[in-house]
Amino acid sequence: MKKFIVPLVIVVTAIFGFTVVKNTVTKSAITFQIKNMGIGTGGTIGGLQADVHFNPADPTASSMEATVDVNTINTDNSSRDEHLKSEDFFDVAHFPKITLKSVSFKHKSGSNYIGRFNLTIKAKTKQIDIPFTFTEKDNAMAFKGSFKINRLDYGIGGTSLVLADEATINIDVEAGK
Repeated sequence: MKKFIVPLVIVVTAIFGFTVVKNTVTKSAITFQIKNMGIGTGGTIGGLQADVHFNPADPTASSMEATVDVNTINTDNSSRDEHLKSEDFFDVAHFPKITLKSVSFKHKSGSNYIGRFNLTIKAKTKQIDIPFTFTEKDNAMAFKGSFKINRLDYGIGGTSLVLADEATINIDVEAGK
């Protein structure tokens, strides 16, 4: 049974679990949630590598590029995790990484920004917008964001009466200055 899909989480992971202008990530949590049989189910993903240059004073001069290793997907159910890694979903044997590369950034208001990114999963690239907040406190920078993605846009799983098409990805990352 095709339990639940978390491809979109990975996507987001790529964006915010990173090093900010050569600074070290001190804390990161990338979580995802999708409905399976009407019940919210979720998990986490790790294994992020990224190159991030974010300048809140001039977001147009900023850039982010990240990859995540799909093999790190964790739903607290090893059978489900293996199924998500199979050809039916992420096909990690052929597509072990998900990539995210920034196209542009805009300052919305206060600490709110929006980034436009090219997200590539299973060799399919779509442009997505990801709203996030950026804050600085003491010797740390924090990025928090949440967005939705349609798993079918990337060929993750097939059509299903029990598994939702849309997944929500949440990112919470802190980096030292």
